[in-house]
Amino acid sequence: MTGTKQVAHAVAVTSASAPQWHVELRAGAHHLLADEPAANGGGDAGPSPFGLLLSGPAACTPITLRMYAERKAWTVAAIEVDVRYDLADDGQAAIVRTITVPTELPVDQLDRVADIAERTPVTLAVDAGTPITTTVRTNDDRTTPRPGS
Repeated sequence: MTGTKQVAHAVAVTSASAPQWHVELRAGAHHLLADEPAANGGGDAGPSPFGLLLSGPAACTPITLRMYAERKAWTVAAIEVDVRYDLADDGQAAIVRTITVPTELPVDQLDRVADIAERTPVTLAVDAGTPITTTVRTNDDRTTPRPGS
């Protein structure tokens, strides 16, 4: 695809000798660990894959809001973003985000916070249903591309 730029990159590795469900991750220069909770048979040594997924909007939201507040010369002492992934009995999934800001923010600024939160880069990517294209390859570089759905 022409005209594309890589915004982020992550690599995950596990092996037969690693603890069950334990995955080492590298995102840029950062090393992380993912694991399943003990209730799912993991060692709870790091966030679950869903925990990592939710970390994106949880981090992007206050970063974007702080950038916006600084441009507008608003004084915002703290921004807390709570994000959870809910699954209803019928299988319907939802991401629920709660943003907590200082009580002294005027109503017009609160409305603007809500508007900006809906347009953070990660929120837009998740809402758009960004397609995933998968290629399976072997160590000797045989590949089988799988188009995204």
